[in-house]
Amino acid sequence: MKKTTPAKPAARLRVVLAPDVFLGPGKADLLEGIAATGSISAAGRRLNMSYKRAWMLVETLNGYFAKPLVTAATGGKAGGGAQLTALGEEVLTRYRRMAAATEKAIATDVAALRKKRKT
Repeated sequence: MKKTTPAKPAARLRVVLAPDVFLGPGKADLLEGIAATGSISAAGRRLNMSYKRAWMLVETLNGYFAKPLVTAATGGKAGGGAQLTALGEEVLTRYRRMAAATEKAIATDVAALRKKRKT
């Protein structure tokens, strides 16, 4: 019997919040990584992203919303760190819910298209 691998997500949701501000899987993964690690740099490393890039994405999101999604403390004896705010957790939850709803909404059509592939 041929071993099959799970299909990749059929869609990658990208929400346009403003002309130059987007919320997509990369930023959602970054927020999730910050929540899990307590660190912007560690979250970036998980995604093979530089600290500078990760920080820029966080600044973009923080600058768009009325309150920050991520708060950060500088290093030192007590060490630095970052965490999602309540708004950051809400934004991440809402994005993941929208992405799941998108996948569900298109599942039948995607399955039909995949059946039409060349074998």
